[in-house]
Amino acid sequence: MKQRKIPVRQCLGCGEPREKKELIRVVRSPEGELSIDLTGKKSGRGAYICRSVECFNKAKKARRFEKNFQMAIPEEIYLKLEAELKAGEE
Repeated sequence: MKQRKIPVRQCLGCGEPREKKELIRVVRSPEGELSIDLTGKKSGRGAYICRSVECFNKAKKARRFEKNFQMAIPEEIYLKLEAELKAGEE
């Protein structure tokens, strides 16, 4: 039987390639709204990040979200994403 290929994505924070299941997807919808997509099924531009607040802070500091989504991201969106990430960690 043929072995299935496991999708690999790169974390925006640490830059390490990991299996897609291990990462959290942050998605920009066609309307321009950012949210965390735990299912990986929402439509829109996606970026992947590890399930740690440290990686989130590294990506935020280096402005990798803004570069990836090609838009300015207000601070309240970062706070909302960080709160969702902390709630998901627990």
